[in-house]
Amino acid sequence: MIAKHIKEFSKNAYRYDDYTALQQDIAHYLVSHITTQPKTILDLGCGSGAVFKNITWQVERFTGVDSAQGMCDLHPTCKEVEIICEDFEALTLLSKLTPPYDLLVSSSALQWANDIKALISKMVFTCKEGAFAVFTDKTFETIYAMSHLPTFLPNAKSLAEMFETHFTCKYEIKTFRLFFDDNLSKFRYIKKSGVSGGQRRLNVTQTKALIQNYPHEYLEFEVLFIWGISKIFQKVNKI
Repeated sequence: MIAKHIKEFSKNAYRYDDYTALQQDIAHYLVSHITTQPKTILDLGCGSGAVFKNITWQVERFTGVDSAQGMCDLHPTCKEVEIICEDFEALTLLSKLTPPYDLLVSSSALQWANDIKALISKMVFTCKEGAFAVFTDKTFETIYAMSHLPTFLPNAKSLAEMFETHFTCKYEIKTFRLFFDDNLSKFRYIKKSGVSGGQRRLNVTQTKALIQNYPHEYLEFEVLFIWGISKIFQKVNKI
């Protein structure tokens, strides 16, 4: 069975970039703080290519993984790029990869994982360093408070502690606000951008009430950025 958020991404792929200025900015910030110019890169949740489009140095091999075929079809292609249409948590993924990679990167995607801890514990063996940007539970904080629904997004502190288990890392928490002309536009953005994960947990009456009563001109987002060296790589190379 295809996860709901995968179907949403595939269905809206052709207009995805029109609604993802924030994700593009996040990818730019994440990549701009990578100082090692890695030659081989594995991108989990590569989407339509936000990470690849922000790489300013020459790469020898770039492997992008995304579970939505519509998104994979939009990713830039060239002889250095390989795109694998696969769930990045799938047990079969490792057999399709050719590690080691200089960099494991993921921008605005890991929050969709069913088990981020298990995923990183497995994928850390594929890389020398990592760079990650993850939406946290402060994203859409007002909406969740008004609707009394629990957020599915991970907590920044817990995420940082988890990554520190596997990487010698530095991290930064950044907050963002996107402003809209009206409340309907806000909720249209949530659906089209995919940030909500395609989850519809409010009925029509609840949704209308939320649209009518939402108090801000903006939607709020919080993103945890992490850059680090794999502790396994450090141990093997004694650095």
